[in-house]
Amino acid sequence: MDPITDMITRITNAQAVGHERVDVPFSKVKLHIAQLLKSAGYLAEVERRKRKGKKVEIEYLELTLKYHADGVAGQAGAISGVRIVSRPSRHIYIKAADIRPVRSGYGSAILSTSKGIMMSQEAKKQGLGGEVMFEIW
Repeated sequence: MDPITDMITRITNAQAVGHERVDVPFSKVKLHIAQLLKSAGYLAEVERRKRKGKKVEIEYLELTLKYHADGVAGQAGAISGVRIVSRPSRHIYIKAADIRPVRSGYGSAILSTSKGIMMSQEAKKQGLGGEVMFEIW
C-alpha cells in the first residue's frame, strides 16, 4: 500500500472513532505532510518519537488529532473529508494555472512540487505546478 495513503487513512479512521492520537511509521515526507496539516489546522500536534523494538529502535510520528466543539454530537473532527488523487498506479499532475480551490476554498490540496511538498494555495502563489497527492477539507 502507498505509505502516504496509509497515513491519511490512519488519521481519518482514528478521527472517525474519536481517538485522541494516532501513530504513523516515520518518514521525512510524512513528517513534512503532517507539519503542513498542523499549520493548516487539521492536526493539533506532531511529534517524532522512538520506541524499542525487539532488536532496534523504531521511529514513528505521534499525531494528536484536532476536534471542534459541536453543539449536537459533542465533538466534530477538524477533517471532514479526504480524497486521494494520485496513487502509485496513476499520478495526476497539474499546472499552476490549473490549480482550483478545493471545496470552494474551505479545503486544500497537497502538491509535490519541484520546491518540495506544499499546499495548493502556496504553490499557486509561487507559480508552481506538480503532482496532486490528495485533497483535504
